[in-house]
Amino acid sequence: MKIGNLQLPSHSVLLAPMEDVTDIGFRLLCRQLGADMVYSEFVASDALVRQVSRTMDKLEVCPDERPVAIQIYGRFVDAMREAAQIVVEQAKPDVLDINFGCPVKRVAGKGAGAGMLQNIPLMLEMTKAVVDAVPDTPVTVKTRLGWDQDHRIIVDLAEQLQDCGIQALTIHGRTRAQMYTGEADWTLIGKVKENPRMRIPIIGNGDITSAERAKECFERYGVDAIMVGRASFGRPWIFREIKNYLEGKATAISVEEKMDILKRQVTTSVERLDEYRGILHVRRHLAATPLFKGIPDFRETRIRLLRAEHVEEIFHIMDHDILPRLQ
Repeated sequence: MKIGNLQLPSHSVLLAPMEDVTDIGFRLLCRQLGADMVYSEFVASDALVRQVSRTMDKLEVCPDERPVAIQIYGRFVDAMREAAQIVVEQAKPDVLDINFGCPVKRVAGKGAGAGMLQNIPLMLEMTKAVVDAVPDTPVTVKTRLGWDQDHRIIVDLAEQLQDCGIQALTIHGRTRAQMYTGEADWTLIGKVKENPRMRIPIIGNGDITSAERAKECFERYGVDAIMVGRASFGRPWIFREIKNYLEGKATAISVEEKMDILKRQVTTSVERLDEYRGILHVRRHLAATPLFKGIPDFRETRIRLLRAEHVEEIFHIMDHDILPRLQ
């Protein structure tokens, strides 16, 4: 699969952009575990233009995590154009992605993200402006099926976005109205891929929660790549599981190795921030990990784990209170 001049493996498996999740540490870990390309948290264009320090920090890229995509969003064409140039100059990403899919009210409600699905002329104007602003960097788009069930416009919209010059299109199989509820509908993703006028890679996103489902989506809908989002919470090894399964290899990863991966995630987060903020940042992964699900009478241990304030305490609970119950 090629995105512009970037060559990726066939049947690529990508880490989805997720706010407050896909920081540099998590991206690097997922790359090490098999993700073929990783995406940044989404970056607000107006904040980039104003050089807000916390937003500029999101442009940090580690050489070992490449290929990496930086994703931007906004509602004003001029700000998006300028933000695209700032990103390319500062981060030199392999891909610049435009977010037309975020459904949350504070973004979509202001006309950005999935809010653009209610103003297609502006979406297309913005896309063309960004493409023209960074001619040497492939520009891609991530969006949804449409605004709601009565406006699932993605088949026609995909052609229009392609005409703006984007080099790949990621489609989340839900409407904005669905948010993250219900099941992702891949049928329209498949129809976009089947359209003989589509020349760019189509990346499918939504409810990829297992290696078996990943293979099914490749085979049934013909997508060029898949994108894994929430299923990576507390389970970054899902990329290795999927890649192994697609290649016909054994997918089993030992409990001990999974525990070591979670520890590495804690350590990386603490090293990147500090002990207090690093532990706060990684708690959502420890809370979400399927590794701990199903352990009998686990509630008390889980509470202690999520309340722990020091790395040594977390690791002690994992080694002495959790691991023996998993073996």
